[in-house]
Amino acid sequence: MATILITGANRGIGLELARQYAAAGDTVIRAMRGADKADGALGEALPLDVTSDTSVAALAQALTGRPIDLLINNAGVIGPDMARQTGFEMDFAGFLSTLDVNTLGPLRVTQALLPNLRAARGAKVAVVSSRMGQFDSGDFGGPSGFVAYRASKAAVNKVFQCLAADLRGEGIAVAMLHPGYVRTDMGGAGADIEPADSARGIRAVLAGLDLASTGRFMAYDGTALAW
Repeated sequence: MATILITGANRGIGLELARQYAAAGDTVIRAMRGADKADGALGEALPLDVTSDTSVAALAQALTGRPIDLLINNAGVIGPDMARQTGFEMDFAGFLSTLDVNTLGPLRVTQALLPNLRAARGAKVAVVSSRMGQFDSGDFGGPSGFVAYRASKAAVNKVFQCLAADLRGEGIAVAMLHPGYVRTDMGGAGADIEPADSARGIRAVLAGLDLASTGRFMAYDGTALAW
């Protein structure tokens, strides 16, 4: 069985991924805010704020010497109120905060846990992105919306594409994942799919991830996506 670390695993897709991996017998580490209130039945829970160098360093310290087979960077935010995420009006402080969580956060965590990934044989890294960050989807047919969120996901795709190139020589595969439009606090009740379906698909994609497919942008159903 594998050791899997999931960030932002206190709710939504991250929580469902933790449930499914734990049920499959894997060792799950949930790195998240509110770790002190976590259900221990789903595995070990460690505190993490992905925007804090101190918090990320403390996580790495707590995991010193422990191999990690799969790191799933799931923690993320939607960003400022939609009305203040447009080309006409922007909450710039909120925009920076969104980039810090969604783009820099996954890189902070991955860099800090590289020793753990290197200690595992054939380790894998994933980041939960979104097709809302696609450059290929520029014809909106109306106002774009969620500019900060879209930009943060486009940026994290490029960051992790570069990371895939850097880690290929070490045998560590990297994936960028679109989880679908999921019924979570972020996606809302009107979204298309349940967290359980998204998580099952993500697990299947990651099970097949290898160095031949590293650096790709994939949907939860296995579809290769354009940048």
